[in-house]
Formats: sequence, structure tokens, C-alpha cells
Amino acid sequence: MANFLMLPLFLGNLKGWEWLIIGLVVLLLFGGKKIPELMRGIGKGINSFKQGLREAKEEINKEENNTDKK
Repeated sequence: MANFLMLPLFLGNLKGWEWLIIGLVVLLLFGGKKIPELMRGIGKGINSFKQGLREAKEEINKEENNTDKK
């Protein structure tokens, strides 16, 4: 658990050349063809998450409006 909490601290201390090395390692691990697919999947996941948040907010607002009318 402590390692998970330190992750943002670790990522904040990276400089430009360190990000370049990480990018190269990712490129080597996944290959050039898999990275666009991976990014597309991440984008769809983010959009789905945002849509879920919007729907939850709308539902909460509907509940508030229904209780205010009574």
C-alpha cells in the first residue's frame, strides 16, 4: 500500500530524458502496432467513465428536483 501512495511522488520527479526512456521501454514491450490500440482502449475507457459520471450527476439532480417538488 505504501508503494501505491508514493507513485505520484515518483512520477513527479521525472525529467524529460527519463520520460523518453520510459517511452522507449513501452515501445519495446508493446511494439509499434499495439500502442495505438492500447491508447484507443484507454480513450474509450476514459469516455465511458466520464459518461458514467455525467449520468450519476443527472440522476442525483433528478432526485433533488423530485424531493424539492414534494
